[in-house]
Amino acid sequence: MLKIVSKEIENVLNELKWDKPNFSVERPRKSSFGHASSNVAMTLAKQLRRRPSDIAQEIVEALNNKIDYVEKIEVVNPGFINFFFKASYFQAFIPQIRKEDADFQKSQFGKDKKVQVEFVSANPTGPLTIGHGRQAVLGDAISRILEWHDYEVTREYYFNDAGRQMRMLGLSVLARYKELLGGELDIPEGGYEGTYIIEIAENFRKEHGDNKSEDDVELFIEFASQAIFITIRDTLKRLGIEHDVYFNEKDLYKQGKIKEVLEELGQRGHTYEKEDATWFKATEFGAEKDRVLVKNTGEPTYRLPDIAYHRNKIQRGFDIMVNVLGADHGQQYQTVSWGIEALGLDPSGIHVILNQLVPIVVTDPDTGEKVEKK
Repeated sequence: MLKIVSKEIENVLNELKWDKPNFSVERPRKSSFGHASSNVAMTLAKQLRRRPSDIAQEIVEALNNKIDYVEKIEVVNPGFINFFFKASYFQAFIPQIRKEDADFQKSQFGKDKKVQVEFVSANPTGPLTIGHGRQAVLGDAISRILEWHDYEVTREYYFNDAGRQMRMLGLSVLARYKELLGGELDIPEGGYEGTYIIEIAENFRKEHGDNKSEDDVELFIEFASQAIFITIRDTLKRLGIEHDVYFNEKDLYKQGKIKEVLEELGQRGHTYEKEDATWFKATEFGAEKDRVLVKNTGEPTYRLPDIAYHRNKIQRGFDIMVNVLGADHGQQYQTVSWGIEALGLDPSGIHVILNQLVPIVVTDPDTGEKVEKK
């Protein structure tokens, strides 16, 4: 509809021998302004040295009786041209809509292109939050829109099931497990204290008995991770959302991909050692300061596995990679993009969609006090 109006305006400009300006035709926000509106008269004002409203009126006079599907055209100050379509224009689509049903107006713009949409990707350290739910709906909606345009879409969930946070999860379950056996509760600093940890500990005890200890912390980590994974997957399923791929960060370590990426960055001259840590020369790519890839403890920062993961995405042949992230994670992906570029790969296919934080006001059931949370 908008393209048709734009073409008719261009034809009139040619007839009037006016140079075509960079104008727009858009759908008005208010229905009272019609079905389409153009700013063409205002973009011509400087060229013609005339009032936009007078230019608009001349265009309307030239358009009248030339577009049989338009009921009326009006000029609105300071010079907008609004188009009102006849009901018959829309009614003419009904047979086609009935015939094509859900495929009506479906596009093939993305034919033969592979897209990966990574969304939710919450750490497997607890149940999903309301914020994760918003991100899940956003990611799935983006996936559906891309599918509508005939892209081959893969929905992917990246499980950060490696590193310090997973050890804290295992130690937290171990602490609750010891409590169930009659010991004192000793949650580690930075550990997890939600009631779901107690339930995981109870189920661990039922399955593994009463003789486990700190020596079995990896078993606690694995058990807790799997339990939370099932909870997350079931929660998403209740939303009607299912991922095609669940990618585990741990696999990147098992397959030696983290070490491989670090070595390649070093071989290409993009890293250096300082204060017993390994740094990425991010300033070479426009950053204000370099970034740490491996801490002085020998533990990688989140940047290194994220770079390895995105290299893996590219190697899997995706033309476009969409990352739906919380607003607090937006900056970190600039470093990932630089890391991909440093590896000699093209990062232009990586697109970040930020899910902004939304405040929620809740009422404390005991005090009646309203508290804002994000």
